[in-house]
Amino acid sequence: MLTMGIPGDFTVVTPASAAGERMVPEGNRYRSQPNIPSASARRTQAFASSYDAKFEKVVAVLRRDRGLINSIKRVAHKYGIDPIHMIGAIVGEHTYNYNTLDSAQSYYIKALSYAGLNIEFEYNGEHVLDFVEKSEFDGCRKGSPDSDGLWSCYERTWDSSFRRRKVGGERYPNKSFNETFFQPLFAGQSFGLGQLSPLTVLKMSDRVNKTSGLRKLDARNASDVYSATMDPNKSLHYMAAIIKDSIDAYKSVARVDISENPGLTATLYNLGDPWSRARKFRSSGRPWPRENYYGWLVNERIKDLEEIL
Repeated sequence: MLTMGIPGDFTVVTPASAAGERMVPEGNRYRSQPNIPSASARRTQAFASSYDAKFEKVVAVLRRDRGLINSIKRVAHKYGIDPIHMIGAIVGEHTYNYNTLDSAQSYYIKALSYAGLNIEFEYNGEHVLDFVEKSEFDGCRKGSPDSDGLWSCYERTWDSSFRRRKVGGERYPNKSFNETFFQPLFAGQSFGLGQLSPLTVLKMSDRVNKTSGLRKLDARNASDVYSATMDPNKSLHYMAAIIKDSIDAYKSVARVDISENPGLTATLYNLGDPWSRARKFRSSGRPWPRENYYGWLVNERIKDLEEIL
């Protein structure tokens, strides 16, 4: 039974890791599950389902698909992470942020159907790569940042200089950078086995290229970007890159090692922006980072997830 309730905080003392970071203890810091967002509840109710039923279904699908599990293990090894982190992200997404997972094969089929579509990442006829040539974005290109630094800067600049504002005679919508430019045909904001957004995939392009040798993505080739979000042969690499990036952020910025706490990596997979969150945690004065409702489930049911592997 997935328990909901008012969070209660507690802490555990743990030694530092060999590299100097403090190793975050296993398990949850909250005694009971933090509140689940109403949007997740509405999606689940709309399909006459429950979180328990969705959790059990996705776990059953993963247990049956040994080919997928073997692929997850291979990719996780390549990125230097425990595959349990990837399992946690998949289970969390399909329990809370997507209706359910019927089979990995369904994503291969969807990837093929998206490949033939004429898609452009644009707003009001202006391509995103032309839009970010505006002077407000000039600082983003200084220092030859990698794809994560570049697209993250574009995203922050959109929020600070364009979102909800009138600029150059044009009123821009109160929508995220991702919603404005990267959902030209689909109502959803994320896709595929890992429920990735096109913007997140573009951010991880350089890391994936460096680690796995997959070619770098170009925002002018939107169908290629969507393929990376939908095709499990590719999307698993972007999932692993996101998780590795979160672990690196907390080690580098907050001096804590979250690599043995899948609930925390799942939380960051769900929330995004790990470098900013690591900075906020460092200045918070709290002894340990805390999981959200999504990561709480992963830690609470960790034995079920470990059995999948």
